[in-house]
Amino acid sequence: MQALAFSGGKDSTACAYRMAERGEDFVLLHTPTGNELPELADHVHRVATDLGRELVIPTNRSLDDWIAYYGALPNFRMRWCTRLIKIVPCIAWLEQHPGTTLCVGLRADEEERVGLYGDQCQYRYPLREARWREADVRAYLRRLKVTVPTRTDCALCYHQRIGEWWALWRQHPEEWAKGEQHEAMTGRTFRSPGRDSWPLALVGLRARFEAGDVPSTVDLTPDLFDDDDAATPCRVCSL
Repeated sequence: MQALAFSGGKDSTACAYRMAERGEDFVLLHTPTGNELPELADHVHRVATDLGRELVIPTNRSLDDWIAYYGALPNFRMRWCTRLIKIVPCIAWLEQHPGTTLCVGLRADEEERVGLYGDQCQYRYPLREARWREADVRAYLRRLKVTVPTRTDCALCYHQRIGEWWALWRQHPEEWAKGEQHEAMTGRTFRSPGRDSWPLALVGLRARFEAGDVPSTVDLTPDLFDDDDAATPCRVCSL
């Protein structure tokens, strides 16, 4: 059996369409955090339907559940979110399906990573096999007229930039309110000191935004084919 590690980002999306185009049999292995923005879930299910491939989502707690369980927020020093929500459930699924080949959308212009999910499976890198670089991925998706979400990470990711926090406040107030609740409950903030001059706590950040302050980095007309990989909090989240 082949399983494609499918985040819904441009690389794994291109990999899925290329493998299907070549007539390969595989399932889409998706490990959501439960805190993604709605457009990602829509994209993931749309690709599965379009390609006629099974979408496999291992059972796990959501980010909100894990925050409540630990009474703590993930941050740069305690990045337990990646391990508990991405790596552990994937390994558990692979252990339940011995003999699986895990296909990963690693491009030819990215540094090599070996055995991210342990030795429970064999690994394959279809984009590297085709010697595809980032430009090839983007050109392929344009040719197919397939758009990808600008973000595949959590709505409340500690790694996101100030412009993304502003966009979250403006476009997804329900997720923002959830973030304020998490900060109040844990007594901690998602944002780390020293990143910028903006308030650390979301309640203070909201006050600035409501007062009309807009970060200089905000792009009001983003290009869905020109997403910035720096927006992704960790490499695992973009697999």
